[in-house]
Amino acid sequence: MTYSVGGLIQATDYNGFVSTNGANVNGIWSTGATTFGYGETAVSTVAAAATVTATQWSTLNSRISSMASHQGTTITSRANPTTGSTIAILSNLSTDLTAITNARGNAAASGAQTTTFSGTTSKTTNTGSGSTAWTITFTHTITWASADAARYFFNAGGRIKWETNKSSTGQLADAEWNDLATTLAGDIYITAGSVLSPQTIAGTSYTGTTKIGGTGTPATLATLTGWYNLTTGDTQIYRQFADTAPYTGQNITLNARTAGSGTQLILTTVWSDPGGSGVGSSDVITGGTATGSPFSGFGTAPATVVTLFVPSSTYLTSAAWGTPTITASVA
Repeated sequence: MTYSVGGLIQATDYNGFVSTNGANVNGIWSTGATTFGYGETAVSTVAAAATVTATQWSTLNSRISSMASHQGTTITSRANPTTGSTIAILSNLSTDLTAITNARGNAAASGAQTTTFSGTTSKTTNTGSGSTAWTITFTHTITWASADAARYFFNAGGRIKWETNKSSTGQLADAEWNDLATTLAGDIYITAGSVLSPQTIAGTSYTGTTKIGGTGTPATLATLTGWYNLTTGDTQIYRQFADTAPYTGQNITLNARTAGSGTQLILTTVWSDPGGSGVGSSDVITGGTATGSPFSGFGTAPATVVTLFVPSSTYLTSAAWGTPTITASVA
């Protein structure tokens, strides 16, 4: 490559930084592939014999600055060339593009939380009979307009948030279930996964399946399993058991899979009571009031809620991830 101090700046130099070098602008900024790509409009290359203009260099430099600002990545300070002046080399472009490529999953800020869902996310009637085993299954489906939109969501720092709650009373088993769902279980965040781990998003480190809060020690926590590690078959990414006899068999389990040719994330949450709690106890739990949409707080009934945080669009202004939707059901 001829790009060096005192050398003639050629179209191939410019095009390398745009799209053909190992670390280049369009590989992160535009469509990319798999864990590469934010979905923004690609920077144009120039014809082999053409002169690279100050405007084109300024566009390239501005896109590098935008990516770095989105990520919170430190790069070289440089001024854009101006029309009519001789264009000198812009220092450390390769170094900065490598840094941006390595930090491509980071995001300095978070976008807004989507709290609206359709369907039902709480079990308002009593569950169980005596000491008989039972389950409640909550299913949440997050849907993007396309597989690329889902990819841009996770690449740019999008997060899925999962949480549980129950506060209703009236049955012997309610107290321990309330403790399990509200105190022991933490909030689970699903991000890109091991291929981009760790991602620093709005100052917090995420690894794929990240538990925040909750006093319990999970039986399962698949820390490096995120969007890019999932298949069309269920993967158990989290399980929390109760901690007080005779209810230590009670547990909440979260499974995740993809569907719709990469356009959907399906989360299946199973609240499970094995029954057989013994004389003087019962495995029946109380229903209660529903948790509504848009989500602003839990009702009293057993509930599992899924919300999401879109990436920040301060620098990624096209918001190529679109508007993901959330549907919920209980069985």
